Amino acid sequence: MAKKPAPKAKSAAKPPIAADSGPCRLGVISVIGERYSVQKFGVTVFENEASEVPIDWGLDDLVFARVRAATGNDPTVRRIAYPKGAFEPFYNPKTILIRDPGERLPVIVRSITANANCDRYLVATTFKGELAGTRMMLNGIGTYNQGLGNLIRHSHLFANISITLIDGRSYEQINRPFVNFGANLAAGLRLTEDPLTKLDNSLFPEPPAAAPSNAALRERTRALVADRLDRGLPGYLKED
Repeated sequence: MAKKPAPKAKSAAKPPIAADSGPCRLGVISVIGERYSVQKFGVTVFENEASEVPIDWGLDDLVFARVRAATGNDPTVRRIAYPKGAFEPFYNPKTILIRDPGERLPVIVRSITANANCDRYLVATTFKGELAGTRMMLNGIGTYNQGLGNLIRHSHLFANISITLIDGRSYEQINRPFVNFGANLAAGLRLTEDPLTKLDNSLFPEPPAAAPSNAALRERTRALVADRLDRGLPGYLKED
């Protein structure tokens, strides 16, 4: 007679993760890591090209990791999950001049944090920014290539990241108008080119669809994002 297999031992229940239970002083919401911009600029606007490709480089994980590190791994700092597409109205509003109330960050954050009960929420998003000294608009996080024809060209990385603080009770935005002014001023007065943004032309993705599988591009981008976060977060994390 064949022996019956021994019953499998029940696995012990996993203890709750500290960041997901207990009091929440700060809820972290990152919405920066799904799209990567690949842009080319020529002498005229007719030579300009812009693409966005989907990536899975863990940039939102990186935001939470840098916030936790900046707070000394404070267990009351919690990452807040949100449904896919929740921030689509913020990134793609119906009109540019006057936003619908439902497209504003505080309203969206309120809609996804009904049970979070955090004192504050720190929201990381991307934005379109003008490259200093030019009229070139750089969208979010990505890389651009600029020059004349195929001969004289140079490539760079960029990371336009915005941090917003929102009160967890009133859901009003907490303004920090002069946050990190000194650090940003010093960066702006840098006499030499920022080595984190300079990119060898060989790493520029041609075609743009090649970007997600470019390991070197991924690591260089992650390093730049980490630097921008480490430079900007302290002013938002300090107590009033």
